[in-house]
Amino acid sequence: MSAPAPSPLAIVDAEPLPRQEEVLTDAALAFVAELHRRFTPRRDELLARRAERRAEIARTSTLDFLPETAAIRADDSWKVAPAPAALNDRRVEITGPTDRKMTINALNSGAKVWLADFEDASAPTWENVVLGQLNLIDAYTRNIDFTDERTGKSYALRPDEELATVVMRPRGWHLNERHLADADGRQVPGALVDFGLYFFHNAQRLLDLGKGPYFYLPKTESHLEARLWNDVFVFAQDHVGIPQGTIRATVLIETITAAYEMEEILYELRDHASGLNAGRWDYLFSIVKNFRDGGAKFVLPDRNAVTMTAPFMRAYTELLVRTCHKRGAHAIGGMAAFIPSRKDPEVNKVAFEKVRADKDREANDGFDGSWVAHPDLVPIAMESFDKVLGDKPNQKDRLREDVHVAAADLIAIDSLDAKPTYAGLVNAVQVGIRYIEAWLRGLGAVAIFNLMEDAATAEISRSQIWQWINAGVEFENGDKATPELARKVAAEELSAIRQEIGEEAFAAGRWQEAHDLLLRVSLDEDYADFLTLPAYEQLGS
Repeated sequence: MSAPAPSPLAIVDAEPLPRQEEVLTDAALAFVAELHRRFTPRRDELLARRAERRAEIARTSTLDFLPETAAIRADDSWKVAPAPAALNDRRVEITGPTDRKMTINALNSGAKVWLADFEDASAPTWENVVLGQLNLIDAYTRNIDFTDERTGKSYALRPDEELATVVMRPRGWHLNERHLADADGRQVPGALVDFGLYFFHNAQRLLDLGKGPYFYLPKTESHLEARLWNDVFVFAQDHVGIPQGTIRATVLIETITAAYEMEEILYELRDHASGLNAGRWDYLFSIVKNFRDGGAKFVLPDRNAVTMTAPFMRAYTELLVRTCHKRGAHAIGGMAAFIPSRKDPEVNKVAFEKVRADKDREANDGFDGSWVAHPDLVPIAMESFDKVLGDKPNQKDRLREDVHVAAADLIAIDSLDAKPTYAGLVNAVQVGIRYIEAWLRGLGAVAIFNLMEDAATAEISRSQIWQWINAGVEFENGDKATPELARKVAAEELSAIRQEIGEEAFAAGRWQEAHDLLLRVSLDEDYADFLTLPAYEQLGS
């Protein structure tokens, strides 16, 4: 076999990284270039379609199930492909970025699945993108043992049969990779970079280990976007010569538009579909983004007041379970983001009770598994699902035919008896500044106030500030949501952080930039589609 031709992709403005040649091989980059050539034009069309659909929602303030796909929903005969053995039992999944320590800890965590995240839990610095790929290659070749220089603690993988199955999450369709460009200077979509490098290097290796290339697909807004992913999968499997259907994908239903197309999304991916997942913060962010012109009935209260038992959230999760089980797919529940405190057992006790109640509810509702953000939560979630599942790998036989969700139920925001509060505004500003500052330094998964936060947290925080100001919300203390109030709260938070961490640490961080960026995306009249788009321009290399 002749050597592959040099890649038509150029690496742009990136410092060389240790061992990058093992990831950025000519053959791997040629594969990514071909994905880019074939599929980026359609990606661009679908992003334009998102804008058109958003304009239609602004005009009508409503959504409905699609009339043009009614036949797919009415046809009871089709099912998704049966789950491979490695993905049949997904009762607990742990999430996190692909840094070296997390890779070992997540694989060793006792969870059934690790969501290896190149998306919301990872700030897409070139180092995170490339070395994250290298860490996964090293994990599969058992070449990842290391010692933490700071603590002296050593980390090593358990035996293969005890390791979590990896389901990798690439970036969403909207983000480009600025460090990879074609001959015309066009940046390659981050989704195709993350997927392409991982698949090219690991597909056969994973098959040899008795598993396969499994993916979580984020930020999907329509079945047409799922169709694009399916076409990517078909091409990729043919290209490397592995059987069609080897790839399996779980789609995050974390946009309000996708909630109306769950069956169609599974149908488009049916030979490659593994399940659907219910993601809370991005889902709420999507509601604000799409219905921001819809008036008072679409104004969300504080994010922590919107629990999964809110009527419109309950409609979404119940419909997701029913849809998945009707089509033979796994239904995966939401995130337990709590981080146990090493110092405060009382904080742990209260939080563990909340996590247990949340996971009990999901297991009893018919979910086949759920997410946690910390290894200490794995046993709690496991116990909730063990009680319901016993020795069964899942409960896809529970068809939930008692569930009937009307189109209006999914957007009945005003069915929730809660209102925005001044404390909610303060929390949104606090979390927004603290998260964005860490993100700008290259950290995507950040511990804030005993919760593991990711980019979805920052999105809902800035969206709520924007929505409350534009809706003229009046808080319980008599203050009205205005740009001036948001600036005052942000200035107070910046001052409090400076006092909390000291002048030296404050000066070494990117606090002023984070403060300014949060206010920019929260106060601009033109609502930015994604906070990460302007933030990426300021992200370190």
